[in-house]
Amino acid sequence: MTQQQWTVDRIPDQTKRVFVVTGANSGLGLATTRALARRGGHVILAVRDERKGRRAVAEITAEQPDADLEVRHLDLADLDSVRAFADRLHTDHRHLDVLVNNAGVMAPPRSLSAQGHELQFACNHLGHFALTGLLLDLLALGDNPRVVTVSSVNHRSRSARLRFDDLHGERRYSPMGQYNQSKLANAVFGQELHRRLTEAGSPVRSLLAHPGYTATNLQSGTPVGLYRVVLGRIGNPLFAQRPDRGALPQLYAASEPGLEGGQFIGPDGPAELRGAPTQVRPSPTASDPETGRRLWEVSEQLTDVRFTFPTRA
Repeated sequence: MTQQQWTVDRIPDQTKRVFVVTGANSGLGLATTRALARRGGHVILAVRDERKGRRAVAEITAEQPDADLEVRHLDLADLDSVRAFADRLHTDHRHLDVLVNNAGVMAPPRSLSAQGHELQFACNHLGHFALTGLLLDLLALGDNPRVVTVSSVNHRSRSARLRFDDLHGERRYSPMGQYNQSKLANAVFGQELHRRLTEAGSPVRSLLAHPGYTATNLQSGTPVGLYRVVLGRIGNPLFAQRPDRGALPQLYAASEPGLEGGQFIGPDGPAELRGAPTQVRPSPTASDPETGRRLWEVSEQLTDVRFTFPTRA
């Protein structure tokens, strides 16, 4: 299924379609927002720092004055913020066509979210789980609606394990191990969401994407010294692709006609580190229904969000 020549120019017209992109002010999120806006989409930049969000809008509109953009505050590490964002979106919009669960944090020293959950698990997984559940009714009213959850090739790492007896790293904390766990959680969630949407007969489709190795401030911005040097200062210049290239898999998943739910889109190059969008395989753990059920139940308990799966009449 490799799309050797697929570029953003092949994104169909997105006029009248509404997108939410989390973490849209930089990196993959900014590249995704820019590409969708160029094709006429109305893109809601869901960002923790609204000042940076407005700066991103100014950057895009300088190139494309007619870009249809709005900035809204969303702190995925705070479930109260997630609920407030969803409430406001219900007030202001009658439907949502695509939710791109893109934002993330990587390898910080151990810290806790507003609700006392380990920060990476809270921001990368729990916040997106809650956001998806709270917006599912708006998505069901959309045109060809999709949830695109951005994972990582790291979800296959040896250290990527869902430690259900220590999800928050209270007994043992490894910055990268906890990051890899959160990216595995993204993949498990995307697959379990697909199963549940299919069983319910929902028009919403769940897809996964990963960017390969892409140069963003996710690596260079990590506060852990060794990881910052190896991933950001050394790895990025030597091996990483640009954000506009790294964003292609999630753009493909968000916009390509005819894609089926449950597909995982990543780069087609060696080790899936770079290249054109293609369908890739999730890890066996990510595809395991029992793991999916268990993570879903834990996520419901930790977020107090229960999904309702509306079907289109």
